[in-house]
Amino acid sequence: MSTVVRSAGGVVWRPARDGVEIVLVHRPRYDDWSLPKGKIDPGEHELAAAVREVHEETLVHGVPQARLPSIRYLTGAPGVEKVVDFWSMRALVWQDRPADDEIEEARWVPATQAPALLSYAHDRGVVKAFLELPPVTSVVALVRHARAGKRKEWKGPDGLRPLDRDGERDAEALSGLLRLLRPERVVSATPLRCQQTVEPLGLPFALDATFDEERSPTAAANALRALAAPGGTTVVCSQGKLMPPLLVALTGRTNVDFHTRKGSGWIITFSGDRLLGWEPLRPLTV
Repeated sequence: MSTVVRSAGGVVWRPARDGVEIVLVHRPRYDDWSLPKGKIDPGEHELAAAVREVHEETLVHGVPQARLPSIRYLTGAPGVEKVVDFWSMRALVWQDRPADDEIEEARWVPATQAPALLSYAHDRGVVKAFLELPPVTSVVALVRHARAGKRKEWKGPDGLRPLDRDGERDAEALSGLLRLLRPERVVSATPLRCQQTVEPLGLPFALDATFDEERSPTAAANALRALAAPGGTTVVCSQGKLMPPLLVALTGRTNVDFHTRKGSGWIITFSGDRLLGWEPLRPLTV
């Protein structure tokens, strides 16, 4: 039995005169060039680890957009394998990183030239996947409200049923991940439990009954596309009965299990009006 070390990192890009540049790091300990990545701390979510490690190794604040292929390789230590989850990230803020014993240089290079500099085939494969990905223009985080007790035990109108203590905890955990995406717009279905799920983001939010559970999945899918059309990042909070058929209507995929647990969701990426993909977003408390 081998020991698996979990790590996370990113292909971090910024616009350049001719296309985009990505940032690579040179590690003096190994005398190699690689993508920024590092170990996931105990109890840390892989998405948070990817953003943290990118910043620690490059001083770039990266905004995750799309999941890239994970890599798996032997570390050289007996019985130890490493698995690294990668995300494409938009560089939001960056500065020059001073050299130290871990990272000698963080260098921006044209993305098409990066494979020639990278030391390892598995990193080159991740960059190849990034280069094949159309430019991400918008991200929608579609989430289900957090836990709100049992419907049959609530005496008032169902739309006024609030989050319970577990739900409040889960909403905080979910908001921590959603903030990594740097949302610019937040939309909630009308039930109070949906509103309370997005409140920890600390951003103004709009109510849209199109995302209430009794509404049309096709109408909700069209509304989600309309929210993605201007670009940027949007958070939408909906309900468990609507989300699976909504996602089927959006993706056209009937063979995918779109069941979504409370307090979790999906990161959905677009290039213009083209749907690129969807990735589960599950906080560790869920």
